[in-house]
Amino acid sequence: MKPTLLILAAGIGSRYGGVKQMDEIGPSGESIIDYSIFDAIRAGFGKVVFVLNPKIEKDFKDIYEPRLNGKIKTDYVLQEVSAVPDGVSINSERIKPWGTGHAVLVAKNVINEPFAVINADDFYGKNAFELISNFMHEKGNNSSEYGMVGYKLSNTLSENGSVSRGVCQTDKGYLTDVVERTSIINQGSKIVFEQNNIKHDIDANSVVSMNFWGFTPLFFDQLEKDFRIFIANNADNIKAEFYIPSVANDLIKKNEAEITMLTSNDKWFGVTYQDDKETTIKRVKDLVDKGIYPTNIWS
Repeated sequence: MKPTLLILAAGIGSRYGGVKQMDEIGPSGESIIDYSIFDAIRAGFGKVVFVLNPKIEKDFKDIYEPRLNGKIKTDYVLQEVSAVPDGVSINSERIKPWGTGHAVLVAKNVINEPFAVINADDFYGKNAFELISNFMHEKGNNSSEYGMVGYKLSNTLSENGSVSRGVCQTDKGYLTDVVERTSIINQGSKIVFEQNNIKHDIDANSVVSMNFWGFTPLFFDQLEKDFRIFIANNADNIKAEFYIPSVANDLIKKNEAEITMLTSNDKWFGVTYQDDKETTIKRVKDLVDKGIYPTNIWS
């Protein structure tokens, strides 16, 4: 059974200033998504599912359906505030969905095989898809053995502003803890993150999550259970976020899942900010020049 690639592409890009998922960064007009799907296909994936914001659904499909037709199966789901499990009551003042954990949950009804989760605006590299694909090909649908591709923190920063990362701890190759840190940024000779308006140092060699996970369909049931608890606990907090790392951490602590750390030495790049685009274009061109990608990946 070939695994599925779930791409979280519902963001509107408030910091970026546009719909970065569809921005052209390749020599033939490719987006980062194109390269992720290209890497996934050659790593053995059989389907791609996109999580979209309704505002970009039509434009997105108009671009990617012609490109992907005949190359890989596709499916689409919408991440909306109304997309919650039966019986869940939400605060009427909530105006946006609940983040990455919720984005995965809305795909529950269209994925019935082991699957990987990635962000639409992160360039992960060929090796990362090979690592996660090889790992998931061995898993059955009811396995609670999951995987995560981790990166060295210093290899994942933007030159143009702060980022959020899940900082990981491991033991004998297994993830033992992951904590979401926000506002991580280079500051002189050190890297810091901000919490409660206080800046803290963080080790440049820390292994972090770039939201590249490998799960089986069992994860959806675990995710829904945690989401119900999350909603109940945050009924009055209209800005609360439901993150994948928080759910993974909870499963680890309860001994309900094992998560293997698959480490990549690649340097991350992406388009968190508009100024990241020029750097990303140059890095993609370098990979094309080295023969890692063709000049036109869909020709």
